[in-house]
Amino acid sequence: MGKTLYLECYSGISGDMTVAALLDLGADRSVLDRVLKSLKVSGFETKISRVVKSGIDACDFDVVLDKEHENHDHDMEYLYGHHHEGHERNHAHGTGTAQDHHHHEHRGIKEITYIIEHSAMTENAKKIALRIFEILAEAESKAHNVPVDQVHFHEVGAVDSIVDIVSVAVCLDNLDVTEVIVPVLCEGRGTVRCQHGILPIPVPAVANIVSANHLYLKMTEVEGELVTPTGAAIVAAVKTKDKLPETFEIQKIGIGAGKRQYECPGILRAMFISESTEQAKGRNPKAENQETKDTIIKMETNIDDCSGEVLGFVMERLMKAGARDVHYVPVFMKKNRPAWVLNVICKEEDIETLQNIIFEETTTIGIRYSIMERTILPRETRTLPTPWGEVQVKVCTLNGKEQLYPEYESVAQLSREKEIPFTEIYRYIVLANKDKE
Repeated sequence: MGKTLYLECYSGISGDMTVAALLDLGADRSVLDRVLKSLKVSGFETKISRVVKSGIDACDFDVVLDKEHENHDHDMEYLYGHHHEGHERNHAHGTGTAQDHHHHEHRGIKEITYIIEHSAMTENAKKIALRIFEILAEAESKAHNVPVDQVHFHEVGAVDSIVDIVSVAVCLDNLDVTEVIVPVLCEGRGTVRCQHGILPIPVPAVANIVSANHLYLKMTEVEGELVTPTGAAIVAAVKTKDKLPETFEIQKIGIGAGKRQYECPGILRAMFISESTEQAKGRNPKAENQETKDTIIKMETNIDDCSGEVLGFVMERLMKAGARDVHYVPVFMKKNRPAWVLNVICKEEDIETLQNIIFEETTTIGIRYSIMERTILPRETRTLPTPWGEVQVKVCTLNGKEQLYPEYESVAQLSREKEIPFTEIYRYIVLANKDKE
């Protein structure tokens, strides 16, 4: 079982802030450097340092570009439509001048996909990075009323932003983040000048991403753009929940610095958290070694005009959004019509998010709910060594006896990386565990 990440976006979010926060949480710099060196992109180097923002020590991630790819932060110069002194690197906007146009590299989703697919990223990291770019492409497509495959990423296609997005994906994968909680994105106010003219904040790309992905936006009194399109797309791509547990433990904190100077601190705080358990209250569930009970919700709906491919996509979205389990079974309805029954198991706090996905992605017009009690065996996640590398396993306990279950994604990733059959790795883990009994 991976880690749960909480992103506290009270000063907004951008690509470089996110990379810095994840590095501060312990993402492996050598892994990131290896991937960045493998990118079929030139004209940059990265710099990681410590800075102080509003008296707070933070990690700073900077993409240093050569003169040909230089990309100043024109937003600080043209914010609110008039001049501000001091230029810094931008992740969202340009002035629209000929010089600015020269500095930005125009790439479409096809070119960016090629860059990512031919890098040294893991399959999971590639998936995250491509999803971020897909969300950006969809937002730009809507803003400019052109097909997604005809969208050219102007600033987003620039070298520094490609590096930011790839770095976020690599760090999330390296840290084994599987749950991401983002309750709200705090945005500033005013206007910003881009190549399309002076636009209100949030800019169209951010507004489109927030709308399409059901993110929660809070407008603040801070003058300036706090949420960049890249930052919004990162949240949309990786967020699995928008509510924190009632009580939780903070395991580690990472602080990422932004480049711009606003009234707010300009930092992104990222935390690894875990839900409070009985052990935190002074009890030891392992010692009790008993079955436990909780309450879950079963959502069910009949769908009679949906393909298997669509349902597969729906299942992927539901699982990513917090569903505990999803399955669908074929049935025959009235007039002997073939159809599907979609079942989703979830916690009560995830009902609204999951039902919105079902209504958006399918043609159903009604969903049934039932409250169910279930019995759960005590469980924990461990990392075990194999001849090919480490894998994660789930260990359940009943009456003092442990039963080990290899985690599919962990075994699958190792299988892809080492080109060893999945069944061989799986069988080795199970047999090795039996030898220890």
